[in-house]
Amino acid sequence: MSGSLSLPGLTIREAAAGFRNGLLDPVEITAACLDRISNTDAVLRSWVAVDDAGAIAEARRAREELRHGIDRGLLQGIPVAIKDIIDVAGFPTRCGSRILADTPPSVYDAPIVSRVRAAGAVILGKTATQEFAAGVLTPPARNPWDTSRSPGGSSGGSAVAVATGASLMALGSDTGGSIRIPAAAVGVAGFKPTYGWFSVHGVHPLAPSLDTLGLLGRTVDDVAVAYAVLRGVPVQSGRPSSLSGVRLGVPRGHFRDRLQTGVEAVFGDALEKLRTLGAMLVEIDWDDAAVARACAFVLNRVETARSLWPLVSTSRDMLGKFHPDLQVRVIGGRLVPAVLYLEALAVRERIQDSMSAYLVANRLDAIITPTLPATAVLADDPVIRDGAREEPVGSGFTRLTMPFNATGQPVLSVPCGFAEDGLPVGLQIAGRDGDELSLFSIGLAYEQNAGWSEHVLPALRSEV
Repeated sequence: MSGSLSLPGLTIREAAAGFRNGLLDPVEITAACLDRISNTDAVLRSWVAVDDAGAIAEARRAREELRHGIDRGLLQGIPVAIKDIIDVAGFPTRCGSRILADTPPSVYDAPIVSRVRAAGAVILGKTATQEFAAGVLTPPARNPWDTSRSPGGSSGGSAVAVATGASLMALGSDTGGSIRIPAAAVGVAGFKPTYGWFSVHGVHPLAPSLDTLGLLGRTVDDVAVAYAVLRGVPVQSGRPSSLSGVRLGVPRGHFRDRLQTGVEAVFGDALEKLRTLGAMLVEIDWDDAAVARACAFVLNRVETARSLWPLVSTSRDMLGKFHPDLQVRVIGGRLVPAVLYLEALAVRERIQDSMSAYLVANRLDAIITPTLPATAVLADDPVIRDGAREEPVGSGFTRLTMPFNATGQPVLSVPCGFAEDGLPVGLQIAGRDGDELSLFSIGLAYEQNAGWSEHVLPALRSEV
């Protein structure tokens, strides 16, 4: 196998090409990923279950199929991580909760996992999630750029797996930003597709009117390739197109309020790069952003209570097994009047119409914002700080992501640089409903010209 490729820098296309021209071997790549997990996870704690023997067996199957001309597409032989709220046959789905500590292994795959298997990918195991995906931190997982920091959440384990090269692609879920938040915090690409594009059957529900399955990869092209294969649509070339004539909305107000100084500076640089690539930046607010966030918040809290209450309704002792923050969320969600929940559902429809009108009236191809208002917070003191200003991480980290859960449109988080603390910053690109391909095109053009995808973890530059 070629020694010229660094595992954290290996893309899906490179691996797929190597598998087909004989320069790379699915078994060796899978073994290298398993070694990476073994060597790093005692500190990073991003995996909750790994099946070494099963993964090697799947990699051998992929190798033999390719040798015999059975080509299932670009995910064949690619190591994949699965967030532990998604059913994978043979693995228990514990959702990061003590309540499910003794749950038996799943008998069936969730439909999204069935698609992963049908594509010939190699399932390495399951990654850490904040309890029932209800949060933005993913304890006890740590951020590989600074292990005193959180990787964000709730798909933090999946993001760390990709960032460290322990997996070339990962499945996550996004109800209020749970893919985009950790993607930005650890410097990878995170993608929430249009609401409903992937079935959430076999996925433990949090807030069903918002829950969306999505993907994490090292690059925009990685998630674009994985999305195309899993959706059964043609894989695009991967070559960036020009941004000449592309109109990008840059709202201020809600999306520029209370940004850490370092994030504001990096985001400004990203906007300048987009201008140099030919994009036309249209600075005009979307007036319903704060309302969209509030609407999604109400839906999230009420539906979370509805989803999780059956697990604890039999006794107070069971409720005590939830983390205290989740206890408050479940109890509080049950106290919200039904009329308020119904109003939130009605408001959501108006918000979706408002977003469509905003995009059409301003002839926008996408919207550009920071993904997060701050870089990764300390794991043991999770507060957003900027000088003397402080903000709770739960509300702060969802402030810029959650509006797009209310609208349901596809959203991509792309690395766009590093703040003065040396931590990654994410650029959030929200596209038109159902138009994932244009979104990927914009993200790819930025990524390949900005060069941030070339930055891999300094401690993980060893060759495969």
